[in-house]
Amino acid sequence: MFFKSNKSKEKENDSKLKYIVAGLGNPGKKYVDTRHNAGFRALDYISQKYDFKIDQIKYSSFCKKFTVESAVIDESGENKKFDVLFMKPQTYMNNSGEAVAAAARFYKILPQNILVISDDISLPVGKMRIRRSGSDGGQKGLESIIYHLQSSEFPRIKIGIGEKPHPDYDLARWVTSVFSKDEQKVMFDIFGNVYEAVDIILKENNFDKAMNKFN
Repeated sequence: MFFKSNKSKEKENDSKLKYIVAGLGNPGKKYVDTRHNAGFRALDYISQKYDFKIDQIKYSSFCKKFTVESAVIDESGENKKFDVLFMKPQTYMNNSGEAVAAAARFYKILPQNILVISDDISLPVGKMRIRRSGSDGGQKGLESIIYHLQSSEFPRIKIGIGEKPHPDYDLARWVTSVFSKDEQKVMFDIFGNVYEAVDIILKENNFDKAMNKFN
């Protein structure tokens, strides 16, 4: 399995880390506003709402460990706190799984607790879908994560970036194209929905509620 024991003596390995949230995209200025970087942009939005910066470099990613307080009261009458690793793999989209699996191995996080945010060309701009698991659907970042985790049983939030203008249009050219001004406004709104969904999943541990609200 991908989560083999890690012999590292770093104190970080003993943290209360419960989830990994990975937003997918391509590194570099020329890709910042492209369709394929919807996952990066969503994670930037989420970090601003939670008020932290994804400014550390580990696991071939920009990442940040952030403490979240559960909205669910446990048997002791307390709201427990836990850590979440937010990460933006810098391995380029097609090798996203290398970074995600490296972090998962280190923290011994199971696939079910790895939430991936990615773009999806099968959904119109401004739409999103939440899934508990599934195939990669032709998305190369998801394909890489499935390969490196040796599992497709991880949840994902898919952000619509629109279909190609016509069937013969080059796919690579399309996903690395820039959103129009009108589309950028729509995307900003959808990032708000992604943030709300992530907040529900993390704080309330209620995946069904997030799916029912946004699917």
